[in-house]
Amino acid sequence: METSSGGKFTEFWLCLARRNRRVLLLDIFLLAFAVYAGFALRLSILVDEMFLGDLVMAAVLFPACVVLLLCFCGVYSVYWPQASVEEYAKLTRGYIYGSTAFLSLNFFMRNMVIPRTSLAIMIFAGLFFIGGVRASWRLAELSRSPVRANGAAGGKESASMKRTLIIGAGEAGAYIARDMQRRTFDLLPIGFIDGDPEKLGKRIAGLPVLGNDHDLADIAASKKIEVVLIAIPSASGARMREYLSSVSRLGVEVRVLPSLWELADGRVEVTRLRSVELQDLLRREPIKLDEAGIGEYLTGKKILVTGAGGSIGREICAQALRHSPSELFVLGHGEQSIYTLTQSFKEAGVSVPYKPVIADIADFATMRRFFESSKPDVVFHAAAHKHVPLMEENPREALRVNALGTWILSELAGLYGAERFVMISSDKAVHPSSVMGATKRIAERLLLGAWKRHAGTRYITVRFGNVLGSRGSVVPLFERQITAGGPVTVTHRDMTRYFMLIPEAVSLVLQAGSMGCGGELYVLDMGEPVNITEMAETLIRLHGQEPYKDIPIVFTGARPGEKLFEELFYDPDHVSRTSHDKIFLSRIDENNPLCSEDIESVLDGGPDEESIRRAIFALGD
Repeated sequence: METSSGGKFTEFWLCLARRNRRVLLLDIFLLAFAVYAGFALRLSILVDEMFLGDLVMAAVLFPACVVLLLCFCGVYSVYWPQASVEEYAKLTRGYIYGSTAFLSLNFFMRNMVIPRTSLAIMIFAGLFFIGGVRASWRLAELSRSPVRANGAAGGKESASMKRTLIIGAGEAGAYIARDMQRRTFDLLPIGFIDGDPEKLGKRIAGLPVLGNDHDLADIAASKKIEVVLIAIPSASGARMREYLSSVSRLGVEVRVLPSLWELADGRVEVTRLRSVELQDLLRREPIKLDEAGIGEYLTGKKILVTGAGGSIGREICAQALRHSPSELFVLGHGEQSIYTLTQSFKEAGVSVPYKPVIADIADFATMRRFFESSKPDVVFHAAAHKHVPLMEENPREALRVNALGTWILSELAGLYGAERFVMISSDKAVHPSSVMGATKRIAERLLLGAWKRHAGTRYITVRFGNVLGSRGSVVPLFERQITAGGPVTVTHRDMTRYFMLIPEAVSLVLQAGSMGCGGELYVLDMGEPVNITEMAETLIRLHGQEPYKDIPIVFTGARPGEKLFEELFYDPDHVSRTSHDKIFLSRIDENNPLCSEDIESVLDGGPDEESIRRAIFALGD
């Protein structure tokens, strides 16, 4: 990211007192010499006396203009012996700006006459001189570095280094290869695998492109490969599954460069490589967002996130902070999760004012005091009880938090003038078979009632399936069971679930919040459902074990309230597309809202849990 103007001028003066002052002085000399070259090649080596004054003036102004603009573009903060293409692009950009400034100055200065041929020569010579010097430093650094790739550059292969094959000879793969050659790692890059026939047999970053995906096994055997690096951040989940299927049979270590979501900062380095994780196998195409539309309703606004300590809530906070709200309220019932969230804010240097709120969303008096004092503009309601078997045992608490808590928040949001209220719902709310799903369906109907009562607030529901990596996800359980040596427990061999990565789901929630006018129920495109048994088998293989042989898988039977297959829509024929291809609009029955009396009558009906369960399913029908 570019620094501010004040920071750039500070950098200019600081560079005079540091090592870069020598680079700056060298540039001044080279640019002045370029001016002389322009005059000398156009006129004669001994410049005629009538042009001497113009030569001196140009030799002062041209270096001054170029150096000032180079400094402003951050060129003097670059360590040139290890510069990359981006740094040379920055140099060229700064040089063009500086040359343009000088040409403009020359146009308006009547007392400086420079032949047009001399102008052209000096401008091209100046870029050649300062760029060439920097390129020589880079080449000198490379000649001193122990380039280890395939022994081609005379480097020596250490016995401790692992012979490494890189899948993907694109920009990311080339960066990884160069990083391995510049620095000391335990990896010895041997070559690339790439599907582009134009690259076959060519050399990229000093390494040969040895073949395509079909040649992987033969190349791994002939080159005695020990590690395979998958360096394709944009690869889809299906593509990653194909790679893993091919590599898993080779008996080699597999490392992967994270997805574009995780590489949001743009840094591609060997240190970013990690073992393959299940989330890599569920990647989808990067989502295009209307950042301007999202920023329009978040920037400068007071935002409340309920359930902020949970997986979804934390990600909502992280993504909302990028749009510079005026204040962020992070609300949760568990103090430890909110404490760790605020600590992460401190460590990240969050500049947006934030306030932790420890409260029960079903406590009307407490929530009313909060809304009276804070008056949030936007509410993201992610707080809920989500654990299906536990809610089967505690239906009253599920109804109290998931339903009554939603009614309290939505009602107060309308009474105190919130602009938007975005609620996170679940695919389990469709034809609910569990208490948890039924209470989320009730919450959807309660929000419809709030929308009818408070026209000034846009109430929006966003429904999606499971998110990978959440605390209630099945994946952490499988991970613990595999680490313990098994068995891995799966409820049913044919059980499937929809899964989505947390950053992807939250980005679409924010997008849906910008689209809604009130009363909408949006459903996210979850992709294809995932078979839980296959997921367990994949996780076992990712740990270097063989399912059913090294780690047993035991089928325990479906638990109370669980479905074999989840649904996203009540009626697929009543679903329409929106302006975003990953968000669908589900038509809802506007004549079927609920109000608080429906919930309170059930909660006040006595301690009979079975009666409460029956009432929940009746309300959620």
